[in-house]
Amino acid sequence: MKSVPFALAALLLATPGFADTKFDQIKIGAGAALFDAECRRCHASDITHDSYGPPLENVVGRGAGTYPDYDYSIALEASGIVWTPAALRAWMEDKTGFMPGTKMRHVEIEDRTVQDFILAYLGSISQRDPKKISD
Repeated sequence: MKSVPFALAALLLATPGFADTKFDQIKIGAGAALFDAECRRCHASDITHDSYGPPLENVVGRGAGTYPDYDYSIALEASGIVWTPAALRAWMEDKTGFMPGTKMRHVEIEDRTVQDFILAYLGSISQRDPKKISD
């Protein structure tokens, strides 16, 4: 019975157009819920909302330590890192190993499935036109 969910996932992914719509919407929705549970206490997903940490809207593709008017650690500002999905995954999994000297406090997210969902959500909020923020 363990193979049934994998077979179903494979079938859904093989269905033309499904992975680009329904499956991605499910991943993004799950990622939004996990973001709320794991990240929202410090980060907003919309630049119009205040947050303790820098907002994560349009984070994918942004240079690390570059969001205006946020007091980043020297290590992060000087890193030269661009937030790609791979860099974000490494950060979520082991931020102090990935970036020694960071001042961010949080519990690492080691579960790759949870990371996948959060990355899907962060990708979805990184495609917003900053001039047309609605939520």
